[in-house]
Amino acid sequence: MAASVVPNVQKNRKVGMLAAGGALAMLGLGYASVPLYQLFCQVTGYGGTTQRADAAAAAGVKVAGKSVTIRFDANVARDMPWQFKPMQVKQDVRVGQRQMARYEARNLSDQTVTGTAIFNVSPEQAGKYFNKIQCFCFTEQTLQPGQQIPMPVIYYVDPAILDDPSAKNIEEITLSYTFNETHESVAARQRKPVSQPMEKPLDPAQTRR
Repeated sequence: MAASVVPNVQKNRKVGMLAAGGALAMLGLGYASVPLYQLFCQVTGYGGTTQRADAAAAAGVKVAGKSVTIRFDANVARDMPWQFKPMQVKQDVRVGQRQMARYEARNLSDQTVTGTAIFNVSPEQAGKYFNKIQCFCFTEQTLQPGQQIPMPVIYYVDPAILDDPSAKNIEEITLSYTFNETHESVAARQRKPVSQPMEKPLDPAQTRR
């Protein structure tokens, strides 16, 4: 009887180790999936994800004869105390032409707030041809209480779009941003003690009664 128990214990231990190993592998895959998905979106333009280009590469891009209209959209997460808006509704640019657009952000609260901007363009098939050379969305943005700052973005549309049958007839592209407050900023604001109103001094006439 004892001889049959030992193999079962060893078998159960092996099964347990395999299960634990599988769980760790799935956990690792879960952490890796976010940057891998982001890389996939950046390379393919999936979901309207835009591209990032350096100034040297952009300088060698030839400007085409066709023009496209760029519209600008701005949003803020519901619980973020910022005002964020584009300074122009649209721009007409030639394909391959470098252009600057301006956004503006203002901190409406009495606390320091840090945010990051997520972005995309529509229609989605234009994503892999929309290149940003400079953008506030590349880094976190911190605004002091009541501070207002300009937020420029320098961009161009890759002339390769004209060789793509699914995108060459696009006449209008919408560039959209949504600012979200970072977890660290939210936590810092929640830790800040709320100032208590000062008690009014007692009326001397009342203290004599």
